[in-house]
Amino acid sequence: MRAVIARSYGGPEVLAVEEVPTPKAGAGQAVVAVKACGVNFPDTLIIAGKYQFKPEPPFSPGGEVAGVVTEVGEGVTAVKVGDRVIALMPWGGYAEAVVADATRLVPIPEGVDFVQAASLLTTYGTTIHAFVDRAQLKKGESVLVLGAAGGVGLAAVQLGKLMGARVIAAASTEEKVQLCKQHGADGGVVYGRGPFDRDGQRALTQLFKDATGPDGANVIYDAIGDAYAEPALRSIAWEGRYLVVGFAAGEIPKIPLNLALLKGCEIVGVFWGDWVRRNPEHHRRNVAELMALYEAGKIRPYVSERFPLAQGAQAIARLANRQVLGKVVVTMD
Repeated sequence: MRAVIARSYGGPEVLAVEEVPTPKAGAGQAVVAVKACGVNFPDTLIIAGKYQFKPEPPFSPGGEVAGVVTEVGEGVTAVKVGDRVIALMPWGGYAEAVVADATRLVPIPEGVDFVQAASLLTTYGTTIHAFVDRAQLKKGESVLVLGAAGGVGLAAVQLGKLMGARVIAAASTEEKVQLCKQHGADGGVVYGRGPFDRDGQRALTQLFKDATGPDGANVIYDAIGDAYAEPALRSIAWEGRYLVVGFAAGEIPKIPLNLALLKGCEIVGVFWGDWVRRNPEHHRRNVAELMALYEAGKIRPYVSERFPLAQGAQAIARLANRQVLGKVVVTMD
């Protein structure tokens, strides 16, 4: 079978399509013929050797696949050959087939195509966990979403509105802010490119306050980090919750902890992947709720681009360069 392989750590240039052995199902496992694989920010870190999980080369990136079960191992009863499923894994998805723990596979609802299915769980799963389990977001509160036009950002816009929050989308261009408003954001703000000097930080803090109101946002959803984190935290409301979701802008910020004291706020980590491993039953309940919302037409991933497997490296490069609106998907067609 074909797969996009990294034989060393680095940027998208280290990736190449190769012929590799087709995986076999062991006990408790299933082989899934991949139809589509979502492209997510952790893919850019994994190939660089900078993620929490660090596979030894050679390996394939990609952790969110949708496809069809083609083989099941001994003792598997959760799925059968022919089932349409979503598989979540730390890596390996940029390939024509993957092997996964059968109990971790999620059925694809009737009427959901493979591209949409490969765009659902990482973004919306992260976000429902962030808002419900970590921030305890309440109806009537305000939410500031940084990097709002990305995959997790648009999921935060949609789910925040469904939970009754006032959602302010922050992004790097007016085009991105307008996309967020089309997906339900109540307002938006365009921020500049960092790094910022002290005056620039103060200006950005004021920009966020002007957008969210004089009291600041009750919840800040930060998937970009870097130079935007401290100004955003300075704008938070009293007893607000600052959700640390990711660092798509590049650097991990260093936050002065006196800000948490002065604001009486919480800085809350959102490590969805490990939380799923530790809380599988709770995760299944969250997934069931997301699937019900999808089937009711209340959430929809926005897929802006599709790349064939042969162009998997280009898909990751687009994401790494912050050129993506919504989700990008690699397909096996």
